[in-house]
Amino acid sequence: MDSPHGAAVKAEDFGLKGPRGWAFRGVGIDAAPGSLIAVEGPSGSGRTCLLLALTGRMKPTRGHAEVGGHHLPKRMTAVRRIAALGPVSGVNELDQALTVAEQLREGALLQRHYGAPVRAMLRPRAERRAAAEARIAAALEAAGLDLAALPKGERTSVRDLERLEAVRLSVAIALLGSPGLLALDDLDLKLSDTERVEAWDLLRSVAGRGITVLAVCSEAPADAIVLRTSPKEPDAPDAPDASDTPAVAESDADAEADAEADAEADAEADGGSETDTKTDTKTENDDTKGADDALAEAGRA
Repeated sequence: MDSPHGAAVKAEDFGLKGPRGWAFRGVGIDAAPGSLIAVEGPSGSGRTCLLLALTGRMKPTRGHAEVGGHHLPKRMTAVRRIAALGPVSGVNELDQALTVAEQLREGALLQRHYGAPVRAMLRPRAERRAAAEARIAAALEAAGLDLAALPKGERTSVRDLERLEAVRLSVAIALLGSPGLLALDDLDLKLSDTERVEAWDLLRSVAGRGITVLAVCSEAPADAIVLRTSPKEPDAPDAPDASDTPAVAESDADAEADAEADAEADAEADGGSETDTKTDTKTENDDTKGADDALAEAGRA
């Protein structure tokens, strides 16, 4: 793998509103490159939507953020290029029909196709294959996944992996592209207490390599920078941004398709104005529905 350079993550009054309410809002953070960031909260509180928004896969509707020097929402494509996304249900999942070796080769092929410079595609086939194998070996080592220890080695089916093994495989695939930001959803889902400790140790080791890590969880470790999400209580009316429209998440494949459109937006000046819009008086129930709506759009992206 190439030497990684972590992405600083900053946000102020960051929010996302769906058709029936807020998925999350009022998020603020200032994390240096190589930080370990945990998004903590109950299921349905907008955790996944926040992860997708900070990785450029879902367009925010309020406030602003900056990831690796790229401003959101104006430079979503640029953020997607430096932010590797682990499995998110309905957006970016491991293929249960593949073997571990096939999943790794597919990941390396996609990284080479979308992330490698053009000159790399012109190398002899044998040289490209050797480079891919070396990159996979380095990623597996960084993720702590020993293929020889799996029931059928590299021929083990993805569906037969233990939950922690699947997490390690996902991390290895994400690291193939030498990202500045690694994002994982539901890190501690279906893990025992011992496995949770191992999972966080893994992410600490990744952060120790200089890569910024963002992980959704139900309970954050004491040494992480914590972003907490929760259903909002009814509050005083506020004035959302003029861009207060339903959010749509984008898969990695869709990201390349709209790169040209985002590039045109990036060329515009960093100005903008806000206009008065209708006030928001959604209840706690609406906030939860807002998160569900946004994730439903993610599945259709």
